[in-house]
Amino acid sequence: METKEKIIETAEDLFMKFGVRSVTMDDIARQAGISKKTIYQEFADKNQLVFETFSQALEKDKCKLGEYPGLDQGVIAHMVGMSAYIRKRFADFNPLVMNEIQRYFPQCWQLFEEFKQEFVFKEIVEVLDKGKEEGMFRAEINSEILAFLRMEQMDSLFDPIKFPPSKFNLIELHLEVFEHFLYGILTDSGKQAYLNQKHTTA
Repeated sequence: METKEKIIETAEDLFMKFGVRSVTMDDIARQAGISKKTIYQEFADKNQLVFETFSQALEKDKCKLGEYPGLDQGVIAHMVGMSAYIRKRFADFNPLVMNEIQRYFPQCWQLFEEFKQEFVFKEIVEVLDKGKEEGMFRAEINSEILAFLRMEQMDSLFDPIKFPPSKFNLIELHLEVFEHFLYGILTDSGKQAYLNQKHTTA
């Protein structure tokens, strides 16, 4: 593994577990088994490291989402795959990370906003339209409005004021809201298909 890659991988692991601001360059150097000087040979400062780490994490999310059943395998299989993705993605995710990114790293937050608009929103609309075509989702729903609602839901779950980490488990929180959203758009046959698929893959 190249040095820069190793630094980014180590930084991502530490940021996701402990938050961005509490992790120092010394922590990253120690965990990666290199000197702090080596980190500064690859990155001008911590801001650049955070930006490149966050950027790479978003790209990895795109790839990971592609590992689960695509829409060509049916929208229900895709949604069950999304549920599995949520469990894996937030297993070691510190909920304060997104709050820190929004408050202290504006370039990263802009990157995240672009990711949501250019990738997440389009993906959700495509899934909703496909579900309506298959008769799994209610035909009368407005795909674009529901896609915006879903993105707002996901954003709100990272708010430590609304959902204190000491009170709410992040995985359970995301799964609860995901299924609440899903049951609001499923047809009767869609609900049955989702339950069958979910129990089959559990």
